[in-house]
Amino acid sequence: MKQPITTLATLFLAWLNLAQAQAQTVASAQTKLTVKRDLPYTEPAEPRQKVDIYAPEGAKNLPVVFWIHGGGWQVGDRTSIQVKPQAFVDKGFVFVSTGYRLLPDVDMGTIFRDVAKSVRWVHDHIAEHGGDPERILVMGHSAGAQLAALICTDDRYLKAEGLSLALVKGCVPVDGDTYDVPAMIETAETRLRVHGMPMPKFGHRLKFGNHPDKHRDYSAVTHVAKGKGIPPFLILHVADHPDTTAQAQRLGAVLKDADVPTKLFAAKETNHTKLNDNLGLPDDPATKALFEFVAESLKK
Repeated sequence: MKQPITTLATLFLAWLNLAQAQAQTVASAQTKLTVKRDLPYTEPAEPRQKVDIYAPEGAKNLPVVFWIHGGGWQVGDRTSIQVKPQAFVDKGFVFVSTGYRLLPDVDMGTIFRDVAKSVRWVHDHIAEHGGDPERILVMGHSAGAQLAALICTDDRYLKAEGLSLALVKGCVPVDGDTYDVPAMIETAETRLRVHGMPMPKFGHRLKFGNHPDKHRDYSAVTHVAKGKGIPPFLILHVADHPDTTAQAQRLGAVLKDADVPTKLFAAKETNHTKLNDNLGLPDDPATKALFEFVAESLKK
């Protein structure tokens, strides 16, 4: 009996050594992060008016990912970033996650202005953290997708901060459903009227108000036009989600009509939350599309 036990022990030790070596290889492949949290982008700053910055050690003049969290404009915060910081830092980026004030404490316009102020602060200070202020990619999930798309098409908000769209090298809205707010409200209300389907507890009309002019003004599709310097877009969405698919196609069509370089990626076998959570994982198809888009956008 001694020989089999010895053999098993030897095999176990060999497996353990291999596992440790693999773990060390993975660890060594990851770039060490320098993290700066709770940096206010306005004075005086409320708790949500801050950014967190993740950069490689010794970073200098690297492109910047500016991430806007989701949560229906009512919940969520800048710490909801999953594996994105490490994934982007490993690829040679500085990653910034921004906060913003939320409904119902402020109105939608104030949220847009918060995001623009945050971009301004990043532009002015990111070189201190190893980033290039003239190479910023704006991204966001869900409500953050609406904010990203609007900031990158309605240039009034950046202009109010003394900036232009020229510094934005790419925009990646992830599974948003409000690039065309009137269309989304009509869809929800038709379901109620025709099919008796209940309205969401916190429906879009409750969030955006009852003013059709504002609904149009809050919609990225309203502001797309040729010659504005709108950056290239990659619109990620869940393939079998009817609302985010319809909105992605609507925004994509308007951008293409305005000759803005635009790609759509329909992620399969996923959902609204999982698509966001998996961004940055090595075998994730949406992540592959994202990094291909980013690399192409930075060549221009």
